[in-house]
Amino acid sequence: MIQTVAWVTSLIFILIIAAVFVWVFLNSSKKEDYTKVVRKWYKTRKVYGIIVVLLMLVVTIYTLRELPYNEPVYKEGTDVYEVDVEAIQFGWNISETEFKVGDSVEFNVTTPDVTHGFGIYDEDMELIAQTQAMPEYTNTVYMTFDDPGTYTILCLEYCGLGHHLMTAEITVQ
Repeated sequence: MIQTVAWVTSLIFILIIAAVFVWVFLNSSKKEDYTKVVRKWYKTRKVYGIIVVLLMLVVTIYTLRELPYNEPVYKEGTDVYEVDVEAIQFGWNISETEFKVGDSVEFNVTTPDVTHGFGIYDEDMELIAQTQAMPEYTNTVYMTFDDPGTYTILCLEYCGLGHHLMTAEITVQ
């Protein structure tokens, strides 16, 4: 949903900018007194500038509040599994890869070498969770598996020639 709103908003702004360029091109051959034009358009630019800034502020606030901040959402009565994930060139060391539907998991992601991206994809290859694996730092991703299946883990950050080999699987039954 939020991606669609961002995409449509971007498309609208691109079309507006394209329309302005077309309008300027079509009116570029007209001759007018330069001082009148400067006075008129400085005033217009100020008004439109304020409107655009206010509009972008509203759009930014509206879209940011919809972001899925990584907060743990645990169902009552379920165990929370802590899984250590270490990204290394060019693979994953994951302490546990098999879970049951409804399991809540905290993936503690780190790396000893270079920055990697830890991305969990569902069976349709849609990204459902992600974080960075950074040297000497641990990021935590909270995940509750609601659907059975095989989830794929891919590196999202180019980390060297074997980057494409950084895949792993998680099985949820």
